[in-house]
Amino acid sequence: MLQQTRVVAVLGHYEEFLQRFPTVHKLAAAREASVLAAWSGLGYYRRARDMHAAAKIIVRCGGKFPSNAAEWLLLPGIGRYTAAAIASIASGEAVAVVDGNVKRVLSRVLGEDLAEGELWRAAEALLSQEQPADFNQALMELGATVCLPERALCHACPVIQLCATRGCLKNSRSQAPQHKREIGYALGRKNGSVFLTQRPKEASLMPGMWELPEFQSTEKTALLTLRHSITVTNYLVRVNQATPKKRTPGQWVHRSRITRLPLTGLTQKILRAAKII
Repeated sequence: MLQQTRVVAVLGHYEEFLQRFPTVHKLAAAREASVLAAWSGLGYYRRARDMHAAAKIIVRCGGKFPSNAAEWLLLPGIGRYTAAAIASIASGEAVAVVDGNVKRVLSRVLGEDLAEGELWRAAEALLSQEQPADFNQALMELGATVCLPERALCHACPVIQLCATRGCLKNSRSQAPQHKREIGYALGRKNGSVFLTQRPKEASLMPGMWELPEFQSTEKTALLTLRHSITVTNYLVRVNQATPKKRTPGQWVHRSRITRLPLTGLTQKILRAAKII
């Protein structure tokens, strides 16, 4: 859940997810739609699908979890960072981690805008062989709470005497440009139900997820206006109260059932703003 999602956004989802799927066997036996519904709001739904697939593999192997980073890498959705984090923290294996926070700390401490391979080599060279779990978690926490992207809290840094830049390293790597886009949705309501459409199973983005139908309106006023960001695109979202046309694919879903569906994050945001969920 913490891959590409902030801790504050994960906490509530984490507790609810564990209540719904307390064991790997429960997760493996669940329908994909149920897993995606529990994941709604966290984004990057490929992670949920991969975790579901990994749970099934683990159950087929007798319910035994991998014991080292190399074994974790064989599971769907597990990359080098995640494998190393799990193996070092859960199993005590002496493997280094490099996430966004660690990259920033290492680059500033060493005074260089390091490439990916150099960052991993630096992390491995610094790693505590006796306490890899504590070391990795401390390094990630340092980047998340002290060595911040825009304004490093150097006065609170425990390793400032070792730092070559004091938080002033300029990132020479170009940032992806942000794009702006306007999009409209129709909010159809009747008898306590909302009209929703489902993305095709073969869609490249969020396949099978449920959302409001898109709606192009010439009206200047909207029922709701909100902003939403996905990777490098910032959306201005206008929501109009509108009854869907007869040919619009979708179905009416009672508000009591809506949260059981795998909703897109934007749809969740709209329905909350409209006080439907």
